[in-house]
Amino acid sequence: MYPNDSGSSGALGTLLIVYLVILLVTVIFGIIVWWKIFSKAGYSGAMGLLMFVPIANLIVLCVLAFAEWPILRELKQLRQMRNQQYPQGPQYPQYSQNPQYPQNPEYRG
Repeated sequence: MYPNDSGSSGALGTLLIVYLVILLVTVIFGIIVWWKIFSKAGYSGAMGLLMFVPIANLIVLCVLAFAEWPILRELKQLRQMRNQQYPQGPQYPQYSQNPQYPQNPEYRG
C-alpha cells in the first residue's frame, strides 16, 4: 500500500508557487534596472530587454561599455555650441600678487 501523498504534493505545489513568484520579481527588477541604465546612457530603455537574450546580452554590454553614449555626444555638442557663443571665460579683475592696503594712521598694531 502507498501512503497518502496529498501532504507532500501540497508542499511541493506551495514551493513551486513561491519559486515562481521570486523568479518573476527578480526578472521584473532586472528589467527595471537595465531599462534605467540604458535610458541614463541615452539609449532606448527597451535595449535593456536584450540583456535577457543569450549572446545578444554580451554584444549589448560591450556596446554599452565601449561605444560613445548618445547622452555624452549631445553634451559635447552643447558644450561646443556654448564655447562658440562665449569664446572666452568670464573676465575677473586682475590683482597683483601683493595687494597694497591703505594705511590707517590711527591704527597702531
